[in-house]
Amino acid sequence: MISSQNKEVAIKTHLANIRALQSPRGLFLASAQEVATGYDKAWIRDNFYTTLAFECVEDWIIVRQVWKSILNIFLKYEEKINWAVANRPRESWQYIHARYHPDTFDEYWEEWGNKQNDAIGATLFKLGDLEERGIKIIETEDEWCIVQRLINYLNSIEYWHDPDNGMWEEYEEIHASSIGACVAGLKKMSQLDKIIIPEGMIEKGEKALQQLLPRESEVKFVDLALLSLIYPYNVVDKEMAFKIIENVEYHLERKRGIIRYKNDKYYNKNKDGYSEEAEWTMGFSWLSIIYSDLGDLRRAEDYLEKTNSAILIPEQKIPELYYSNTDCPNENLPLCWAESLYIVAFLKLGRTKNFSHNIIKYN
Repeated sequence: MISSQNKEVAIKTHLANIRALQSPRGLFLASAQEVATGYDKAWIRDNFYTTLAFECVEDWIIVRQVWKSILNIFLKYEEKINWAVANRPRESWQYIHARYHPDTFDEYWEEWGNKQNDAIGATLFKLGDLEERGIKIIETEDEWCIVQRLINYLNSIEYWHDPDNGMWEEYEEIHASSIGACVAGLKKMSQLDKIIIPEGMIEKGEKALQQLLPRESEVKFVDLALLSLIYPYNVVDKEMAFKIIENVEYHLERKRGIIRYKNDKYYNKNKDGYSEEAEWTMGFSWLSIIYSDLGDLRRAEDYLEKTNSAILIPEQKIPELYYSNTDCPNENLPLCWAESLYIVAFLKLGRTKNFSHNIIKYN
């Protein structure tokens, strides 16, 4: 167990790790600028998960900076979105992209898994959530209009049966995690007076989700991405949540993290991409958060301790992943998203409101 004083030091350290990755225009890079892996870009999804830490410490200035920047990206590509609403996209490049230059907000045009419907669902979910909590991000008429167009875009692509590249930006499949993100976003938006949800749009997503679960896709029985349906989206009932957790723990848990799915080739130690999958550190923090929300603080503490054991010493940074069965991390250090989930997990395990205010004063 970590003392209260050391907890405060730890949170300040990891908040500083994240702040060091913020660009002048507000968006966060996925990882350090100097990495050669291409993680010096700003992903919508990564920024969504990164802001969760700043919500926990009530740093609404940073939260607002990020979401205003994301709205400005969509406004910059308003014509493209309007076209996609009127003409259902067929090619990957016609979809709303998931990553951008952090300073210019330009799309990247190299071949990439651009069809990432969960990133749009995440945007709608968080904008609706903040609005519901009195944190005003959508303010101008143009901003309200672009949010409505994002909803119409999801309707145009028929997200409930649209094969996308999913959270991991890989093979085009119908992903439960993508459908769930869109359902969660649409439900949040349906509570806002200025927004219109096309008839049946939520129900179609819910039906598709029920038909897929507990699978992630036709190919993947279990996937780390399914945890998003429990936290932050909360779109499955408790019985399904426990089934997802059971499958993730049994099939995917390893010593230094959670593998994304069986036979994941990304940073796989085995040259044929089989059975030596990389171990993602953020999986431990994610499970800790979920167990805290379920009221099982013992399991939450266990997974937080597992995350602690994956933090690099003396750097005090959390890498994206470790090569299978080793203490060797990859180059993406720190991973902004992993740092954020660690902070959320830490703070969910019982810090006081005063502790939160002490942390926020740290620069």
